[in-house]
Amino acid sequence: MGEQRLDKKRREQAVREAERNEIQKGAQKHSRGGRLRQKIGAENRQKVRWEKLDNTANLFPAIAGQNATNVYRISVTLTENIDKELLQHALDKVLPKFDTFRVRLRRGIFWYYFETNLKPAPVVRKESEYPCRYIEPYANNDYLFRITYYKCRINLEVFHVLADGMGGVNFLREIAYQYLRLKYDTLEKNESDEFSDETSMNTEDSYVKNYRKSHKKGYQTKRAVEVRGEMLLAGEMSVIHGFMPVDQLKQACTKYEVSINEYFTAVFLYSIYIEYLHGQPSKKPIAASIPVNLRPYFDSLTTRNFFVMVSAVFTPDRENIGFEEVLGIVRESLRGQINKEHLEELFSYNVSNQKNIFLRSVPIFIKILAMRFVYRSSAKANTTTVTNIGKITVEEAYRPYIRHFYAMISRSTGQNIKGAICSYQDTMVFTFTSALKDVSIQRRFFRMLAEDDIQVVIESNGLFGEE
Repeated sequence: MGEQRLDKKRREQAVREAERNEIQKGAQKHSRGGRLRQKIGAENRQKVRWEKLDNTANLFPAIAGQNATNVYRISVTLTENIDKELLQHALDKVLPKFDTFRVRLRRGIFWYYFETNLKPAPVVRKESEYPCRYIEPYANNDYLFRITYYKCRINLEVFHVLADGMGGVNFLREIAYQYLRLKYDTLEKNESDEFSDETSMNTEDSYVKNYRKSHKKGYQTKRAVEVRGEMLLAGEMSVIHGFMPVDQLKQACTKYEVSINEYFTAVFLYSIYIEYLHGQPSKKPIAASIPVNLRPYFDSLTTRNFFVMVSAVFTPDRENIGFEEVLGIVRESLRGQINKEHLEELFSYNVSNQKNIFLRSVPIFIKILAMRFVYRSSAKANTTTVTNIGKITVEEAYRPYIRHFYAMISRSTGQNIKGAICSYQDTMVFTFTSALKDVSIQRRFFRMLAEDDIQVVIESNGLFGEE
């Protein structure tokens, strides 16, 4: 096993070295390269801007690494195979207009900050590695996102310091629109290169704009159940998608009088209870961390991070607890937390610390140590994370060329299995990502959906051990 892991490490180093070489060559050779890029860079020297990170983003540079990358992926599947050169051209045209993504991360004395990145866009590459890997800025023209493709699929992977899911959807959707306009003459004639009305360009820090002074701690520290088992090799990740009709899912939720988020979360926690704890009592709770989009509550259109985390907590204090009881616990837990007043308290505590004059003067290396400690304590208070990107919409002219979207998130400290949700038109997708070989929790989850008369089509990357 030790030799196998060593060989794996050597292969990963070789792949990273090959990527660096490809990026260096590609930056000079692809369609927007060479002298034209140098000229554009020279013309924009006076346009360099500096910007503070939003409140949530301050955490991610302090905790990110190879084993906890804090990278998420949003993908769009088209009806035809991807043309690499057209995709590169689309990225080159969209990126200069997207201030949220056209930055590099800099480290100051007291905080990290963003600086406008005038380097060429990252080189688009065919997907060859596992999803949500750590993004090495120096090997990516200092950008904090990557674009890859495979057959009909375009993948956007984003370091969470840049934006949350809404910002990622905006960026990927505009790249897809631009790509389709380049590929199909009918769209080129009918559409301009301006962004669609549904794409926000707002970059305000909505945390600072909406916070109120607060001294109430916004995170839990009680240790939760951690799902453990035989791990995949370093860098590997198991991915399982479940595609299902939205109308069938809504019928099941109506039967239980719950929302889609509440339903999925309860099924996930119950699957952990049955498959990992085997229906036995536990002193530790099973808890799911749920990101909540704050924009609807505070009339924000920002493309930067603007969310908080709440937790659905279920403590199995006895044997053989039924699913509907767990569903009731999850429903009451989430509904008691997801209201404007409580959500405001959660992020205001963090912003109040950020604005504290004494804490602001603390050197960044001390802040990093403190943030890592707080993060590890709060991360281990949750068994998993379930994030819902929401309903993704596209303009009518592009719908014939787009089949579906899906999202996925990387593993993190104490959380070896996670879920991500999104929908497009009449299809909902629930995606599991896991660093474990065992897939019994995923299997139980989808079987429970089937028992509620939800037809599920499964796709995976095949990276798991079957009995």
